[in-house]
Amino acid sequence: MKFLIVGLGNIGDEYANTRHNIGFMALDRFAAKHDVAWADKRYGFIGKCRVKNAELVLLKPSTYMNLSGNAVRYWLNEEKIPVENMLVIVDDLNLPLGTIRMRKQGSDGGHNGLKHIQQVLGTPNYCRIRVGIGNEFTRGAQINFVLGEWTAEEKEQLNERLDRIAEMIPSFCLQGPDRTMNQYN
Repeated sequence: MKFLIVGLGNIGDEYANTRHNIGFMALDRFAAKHDVAWADKRYGFIGKCRVKNAELVLLKPSTYMNLSGNAVRYWLNEEKIPVENMLVIVDDLNLPLGTIRMRKQGSDGGHNGLKHIQQVLGTPNYCRIRVGIGNEFTRGAQINFVLGEWTAEEKEQLNERLDRIAEMIPSFCLQGPDRTMNQYN
């Protein structure tokens, strides 16, 4: 079995520690635990590893958030992975900071990365892990909040959450989404 695990974020040092890059951070944590090396490939950074009988292709799109669907479509086709074997990790303003929710399908929730993936793939039916970043911003300051850096307190809380996501990824591949949701949601 082969799986595509996508962490959404924006490339570049100026975005490295921002709330919008939680998907990249989660994949980096998983990759570090599994000795995965990243390669700069078409539409993104790719890492590969095996977990028992599952082959995982990790993707951090280099298309920037709003065009993430291009990278996702390319790597699904390139690696011949069915969309039901894809997991997307993304930030979510609608969830309290640190909340982790896995879903098998759903709306884009106003997230431009998910919106583009759904538009390009023509379906909202793919698994995703939404990571709450909270919504502690004033009216009209959403972009600055999302692209803002984590506070020291937030980073501390996030550390354990990133480890939890690193456990969810193999569970998704080996046990499937239903058992993973029951265990981790």
